Amino acid sequence: MNFKRLIDTALNTSTDLYEVISNWYMLESGTSSKELYAFSERMITSMLKAYKERQKASIPSLTGWTGDIAQNLRNYTPRFLNEQLLYALEVAISMAEHNASMGKIVACPTAGACGVVPGIILSLKRFNGVSVEKLSKALVVAGAVGECIKGKASISGAVAGCQAEIGTATAMASSILVYIASNNNYRALYSAPALALKSLMGLVCDPVGGYVEIPCVKRNAFGVSIAYTAAEMALAGIESLIPFDEVAEAMGKVGRALPESLRETGEGGIAATPTAKKLLNEFIDRSES
Repeated sequence: MNFKRLIDTALNTSTDLYEVISNWYMLESGTSSKELYAFSERMITSMLKAYKERQKASIPSLTGWTGDIAQNLRNYTPRFLNEQLLYALEVAISMAEHNASMGKIVACPTAGACGVVPGIILSLKRFNGVSVEKLSKALVVAGAVGECIKGKASISGAVAGCQAEIGTATAMASSILVYIASNNNYRALYSAPALALKSLMGLVCDPVGGYVEIPCVKRNAFGVSIAYTAAEMALAGIESLIPFDEVAEAMGKVGRALPESLRETGEGGIAATPTAKKLLNEFIDRSES
C-alpha cells in the first residue's frame, strides 16, 4: 500500500479518505465497506469494554511488576497537562496493564502497543463528544496507516524493534486525531503519521525477561502524547519534509539494522541492566518456591 496514492485519490476526486480506503480494501480483500465499518465499530466497542473492565479491577500481572500504575494517573490532579491528555495517558496505560494481566484487548497494531490508539479514541469520545460512527471511520484510516507501515517495514518488535510497535501505533493514532479534526486536510493527514513515526525512529524492543511489561506499559503513554503533538503540529501547517511512505521504508531499514539483542529477545537495552536482572531473578525465585 502507498499512503500517498490514497491521499492523492481522495484529493483529486474530492472523496472522503475513509471512502477511498474502504474501496481499496474491497479491491484487495473483497471486504465490503459495510463489513469494514462493522469490524471497526466492534473494535471500538471492545476497547471501551476493556477499559471498563480494567476500572472495576486492577489485576496485577503475573510478575507483579505492573497492575496499578494507571490508578496513579486516575487519582492525580495534573499540574501541567490538561484533563484530556491526562485521561488519554491513563487509558493507554490501563489497556497495556490489562494486556499484561491477560485481559482481552485490541491489538492495534500489536498487543505490546495496545494502549496508544484506545487512549486517543476514548479521549476524543469523552472530551470532544466524537460519535462512535465517526471514530469507526477514523480507525479505518488509522488501519491504512498501519497497513502501509506493515507493508513497507514491519509492525513486529522482533523484526524491527519497538519503533515498529509503539511507533506504528503512534502514527496510527495521530492520523485519527487529524481525521477527526479535519477529514479533508490531506496535507496534515499525510504529515502527522510521518512526524509521529520519525520521533520514535530507532526505538529498541527491550522487554525485561521478555515480558510485555517493562518498559512496554509506560511507553504506550508516551505514544499518546507524541500522537497529540504530531497531530497538532500537522494541523498547524508543519509538514514532514520526508514523505510518510519514505519514513516507513526508512524505519524498516533501521529495524533490520538493529542487533538481535534489541529486537524483543530481552537480552539488551533496559532488559540487560542490573536492576532488570535482579527483578527477573526475584520473580523466578518466587515462581519456583
